[in-house]
Amino acid sequence: MARPPPSSSSPFASAPPPGGAQTVGFRPPSSQPTRPFTPSGPPMAPPVGAMRPGQSPFVSQIPGSRPPPPAYGGPPGGGGGSFQRFPAPPPPFPGIQNPPPSGPPATQTLAGHLSPHMSLRPQQPMGPGGYASPPGPGFQLNPSYSGVGGGPQPSFPGYPSNQAPPMPFQSSSQGPRPTYPPQTGGFGQHPGQQNLHPSYAPPTSNVQGLAEDFNSLSLSNIPGSLEPGLDPSSFPRPLDGDVEPNSFAEMYPMNCHSRYLRLTTSAIPSSQSLASRWHLPLGAVVCPLAEAPEGEEVPLVDFGSSGIIRCRRCRTYVNPYVAFTDSGRKWRCNICSMLNDVPGEYFSHLDATGRRMDVDQRPELTQGSVDFIAPTEYMVRPPMPPTYFFLIDVSFSATKSGMLEVAAQTIKSCLDNLPGYPRTQIGFITYDSTLHFYNLKSSLSQPQMMVVSDLDDIFIPLPDDLLVNLSESRNVVEAFLDGLPLMFQDNVNVESAFGPAVKAAYMVMNQLGDKLLIFQNSLPSLGAGRLKLRGDDPRVYGTDKEYALRVAEDAFYKQMAADCTKFQIAINVYAFSDKYTDIASLGTLAKYTGGQVYYYPGFQSSIHGDKLRHELARDLTRETAWESVMRIRCGKGIRCSSYHGNFMLRSADLLALPAVDCDKAYAVQLALEETLLTTPTVYFQVALLYTASCGERRIRVHTAIAPVVTDLGEMYRQADTGSIVSVYARLAIEKTLSAKLDDARNAIQQKIVKALREYRNLHSVQHRLGSRLIYPESLKFLPLYGLAICKSTPLHGGPADASLDERSAAGFTMMALPVKKLLKLLYPSVFRVDEWLLKPSADHDDLKDVLRKLPLAAESLDSRGLYIYDDGFRLVLWFGRMLSPDIAKCLLGTDFAAELSRVTLQEQENGMSKKLMRLIKKMRDNDPSYHPMCLLVRQGEQPREGFLLLRNLIEDQMGGSTGYVDWMLQLHRQVQQNA
Repeated sequence: MARPPPSSSSPFASAPPPGGAQTVGFRPPSSQPTRPFTPSGPPMAPPVGAMRPGQSPFVSQIPGSRPPPPAYGGPPGGGGGSFQRFPAPPPPFPGIQNPPPSGPPATQTLAGHLSPHMSLRPQQPMGPGGYASPPGPGFQLNPSYSGVGGGPQPSFPGYPSNQAPPMPFQSSSQGPRPTYPPQTGGFGQHPGQQNLHPSYAPPTSNVQGLAEDFNSLSLSNIPGSLEPGLDPSSFPRPLDGDVEPNSFAEMYPMNCHSRYLRLTTSAIPSSQSLASRWHLPLGAVVCPLAEAPEGEEVPLVDFGSSGIIRCRRCRTYVNPYVAFTDSGRKWRCNICSMLNDVPGEYFSHLDATGRRMDVDQRPELTQGSVDFIAPTEYMVRPPMPPTYFFLIDVSFSATKSGMLEVAAQTIKSCLDNLPGYPRTQIGFITYDSTLHFYNLKSSLSQPQMMVVSDLDDIFIPLPDDLLVNLSESRNVVEAFLDGLPLMFQDNVNVESAFGPAVKAAYMVMNQLGDKLLIFQNSLPSLGAGRLKLRGDDPRVYGTDKEYALRVAEDAFYKQMAADCTKFQIAINVYAFSDKYTDIASLGTLAKYTGGQVYYYPGFQSSIHGDKLRHELARDLTRETAWESVMRIRCGKGIRCSSYHGNFMLRSADLLALPAVDCDKAYAVQLALEETLLTTPTVYFQVALLYTASCGERRIRVHTAIAPVVTDLGEMYRQADTGSIVSVYARLAIEKTLSAKLDDARNAIQQKIVKALREYRNLHSVQHRLGSRLIYPESLKFLPLYGLAICKSTPLHGGPADASLDERSAAGFTMMALPVKKLLKLLYPSVFRVDEWLLKPSADHDDLKDVLRKLPLAAESLDSRGLYIYDDGFRLVLWFGRMLSPDIAKCLLGTDFAAELSRVTLQEQENGMSKKLMRLIKKMRDNDPSYHPMCLLVRQGEQPREGFLLLRNLIEDQMGGSTGYVDWMLQLHRQVQQNA
């Protein structure tokens, strides 16, 4: 997009945000080291009339450009709108709703109130008028320091600005909080920027200037040029990956870990009017079975004869935030405030502080996450054994590509590790134009195959012997898997009776339920659910009918998914074809049964075999929760308004999840039921009722608390970008199923614009913002992630940029991803490795120190280097055109000069190759949920280079798409409209 003329985009000179206006609420601590003063000589007071380079001398003289001074009676308020007047500063504690726990330092707010939930710290001595006294004449704050209320705000690592005329973009750093000296300029000015005329200055007194509580980004014209002087290196980038806010966990140490539950903001709005001004999603991302590090496993609690302790009214499970009263005979529910009796078996005396004497022996009263063993009343039927049923396409393409052989070998290698031994059940159906059932009864020496060719009237031969106990029929199962590839190696049948095969599998499984794995190689062509080729008419794209290509064509698929969910059958779809397979329809089976879609376009066993082996093995062997339902309970005045992910809603708030594992997450949006929340905090509890593979019925409970705030600025400060982006990505993908891609992309942009505009309005009264784009420290990466969502495979470009199947498969995958994996997919890692490979190898290379993530832009790539691109799903090795031939020869052997599309990376007999393979293995081991396939590309190999790497450099303009710089300019212009 063309940049605006200088007159419309006023000077965007990088203004150093020195600190922040003080606002109600808490402020997170930070572990960032203190930034030293920049070596610019001793601090001196600027001469009167001095101004920042690039600043127009007339800015301060525009009438009305300076906000009026705040009312006396308290320090300047922040962000909440107009100033309030108080007759006199009240005592220090009247605003506290809860006793302040230890945690982040207190923040001074209007009229001397302390924000809730804060520890106290000594305040700056107060000068006349209730303002902090300056440290003395001649003192000037270095611009890189925070202001009085600025809060610890880290700078962007690795990106020093080298822009001369405009001051470089800097985040407020942290450290001690010095105060500003008396200024002769207007309120909201920076150190070193003062009015040119004394008549525009406030009365000279020891009045502290308003500090800035936000980051800002500006453009200004380069002197003597009309071009904006923009330094893209100063833009914020998530080069450290997903950085979770830690203030929330420190304030409430008994909350469940954020790997299980992440709120979009840890500050809940107190009113519907405040929530409507938030503009960002108010919600959470839930990953109930997230993998815990060793030593942090979720404790297992058995209440025995007393039964599970729950609230009689709202059914909340006992948790660390319930209160025991009446000498321990009653407990008050933290969600609905109901007083409940304590069963005699659970009784314990209270100490002088009201705590139970046995609290340290009760994990459910000290930890936010716990597993309860459920008694028989939590079972509709006895727990079923873990069941794995395989539905395998054996048509011509499946055998020719090698898929059949790899799948059979992998299943056989995993038999010893399937969860639930010795109760595990297993069965198989294969299909082409007919269905093939297999009798695997333990008394047989070889499996018996039965063929059903009537696709319109499916029946089940030998219904009792198609699903067998694995430990009893182990020899027969192994014999079947050994012979399966040979049995169909000469098959030339190209038809696919996919729909009838799914119906047959459902008929076999509906007594037990559990997991159905489908291996599909072509477009379903026979019987129920047959599909036709779609998407070959280019005239449909860009019209209101475009979205129909991305939803299931036949109602058979959603109905089949609903039937399977009813009988606790979860479906995982493995799709392999290099031709159109209608993943939009096939994936519907996985979406509504809590399953997953794995897509291997153009599968060839020699290239994709390792990826299939690892991902299928993980699918079969990871710990799984069977026959699950999940409910999220919220405190009074809050409710869950919508859910997003792969599941079926059984009732208004009950999610049916036939199978759940650690790789699946679900997003939820929250709404306020009442006009005004009267409680100081809100509680959330996630409960997952499931059957463990060992046969126990369990309830996993995650509980968290969040404070209620009346200040919009506090909501922004406590925002969690990772959670917000996860919700946005799911909403955007869902919108592509009912609207054009353009509409989905525009919706994301408008949501970000509204949020930034509202944030700007918070500060526009106290600060002269000019043409700066301002944003809170907590959301500094949100614009870039918004651009990444718009450039992700489900939403990117038009019909030529990604196939229909590719878009649909990526959409189904992203809908289920936990936060960290989704953020890595949206903003992948790029490392330079050739310099590291040339260094002497250390015994324990610390890869974080050795490999530094680079911005996703072409200018990060040096033609003399070797780079690795990693998005969690694939690794791309990019060989620069001028990379030393010796390095290429060491890594690729005799193939170093060949076309890299035909080369597979293998370990060579030299130290450099072994070092690289160790690095790749470590990167894969860091996230075993998917197995990134390693692809090689040389600079200039088109179109391969563009497809594998260049189009994924999201900061660049590529194929008509917007780059990071233009994206920020677009946001900036739209934020300033009506601001």
